[in-house]
Amino acid sequence: MSKSLLSRKLQNMSESATIEMAQKARDLKSKGIDVISLSLGEPDFDTPDYIKEVAKNALDAGHTKYTPVPGIMELRKAICHKLKRDNNLDYQPTQIVVSNGAKQSIANVCLALLDPGDEVIIFTPYWVSYFEIVKFAGGKPVPLFAGIESEFKVKPEQLIQTITDKTKLIIYSSPSNPTGSVYTQSELDGLAEVISNHKDLFVMSDEIYEYINFSGKNPSIANCDGMKDRTIIINGMSKGFAMTGWRLGYMAAPEWISKACSKVQGQFTSGANAFGQHAAVAALAEDPSKQDYMKEKYRERRELVKSMLDDIDGIQCIEPQGAFYFFPNISQLFGRSNGQRIINSANDLADILLTEAHVGTVTGDAFGDPNSIRISYATSNERLIEALKRIKNTLSSYKL
Repeated sequence: MSKSLLSRKLQNMSESATIEMAQKARDLKSKGIDVISLSLGEPDFDTPDYIKEVAKNALDAGHTKYTPVPGIMELRKAICHKLKRDNNLDYQPTQIVVSNGAKQSIANVCLALLDPGDEVIIFTPYWVSYFEIVKFAGGKPVPLFAGIESEFKVKPEQLIQTITDKTKLIIYSSPSNPTGSVYTQSELDGLAEVISNHKDLFVMSDEIYEYINFSGKNPSIANCDGMKDRTIIINGMSKGFAMTGWRLGYMAAPEWISKACSKVQGQFTSGANAFGQHAAVAALAEDPSKQDYMKEKYRERRELVKSMLDDIDGIQCIEPQGAFYFFPNISQLFGRSNGQRIINSANDLADILLTEAHVGTVTGDAFGDPNSIRISYATSNERLIEALKRIKNTLSSYKL
């Protein structure tokens, strides 16, 4: 069938680079090649047993039917409890919408709020799907870049210069995918002061990596003066609870926004799976420290990867404060050659690492930074050591 028959919206949409690179790695593996994939942002831990047991019991109890579009009441109440306990934020169940993953929550918000021509400032480097979701919803993405010299964090003076009378929404993540950077409360206060001077400007705060924060509790911009009614919090079960395949995300927002998002979701997917929601109630009821064993393992891996990356010529990186990614600047490698291939871009480097070192990474182009690549360390120490040895050995043959 002719590509021209597809909608312009779809033709203008880029494929997810993380999923694309993961598929390339799988293709090589199918040929018998030992590929170490450091491309997907997926915890390598299994879902904790106590959560799985609740899901099994829910199945046995007959929780296999349709659920209310915004989520079962027990889960929405559990989310409100979690937001009060962990974030000191007061929400009502009517302000919560449970979705089929946090990605759907983000799409719901964009479809509910954006009209053609509305500008959306996206803190850059950004998670790959923000840009494409905003475009698909009719908005105009406006990348606001912060480089490695500022730990990839946007400053208030940058935001002042970027906001226009068409700006409707700001999107960022903290802890950040792809950089691992975490905004401090004082940094968020500075951004909030700028935002509060602009009427009808909202913020989508993606906090999905909240429980993988090595710097302490995760501050939310919703805690800043005057920001709760302007903030849409995005979170979910996938990262902190190793529940990626369960597809359970949620948002907390002013009630008029949550109702709008529920309306959108009602026409696309309706409610998330029933037994998974009951399991999520049990997960959120526990103290977050119950999952600290995962965070401590990530911390150990972070230190391991940092020490090995620092030993590779041409790579510059900061120590991430959250999530499970490094986002090294690799621009010093541009122009180097092994006599057969030349590294001219992050795309080139990602392809070389996959085809020569057999290590899957993701080009920084996908995240709005053409001078970097993303490396996930959500795998075992042994695989990380082997992967970084391969990267070092491969790059050692590339010279100026």
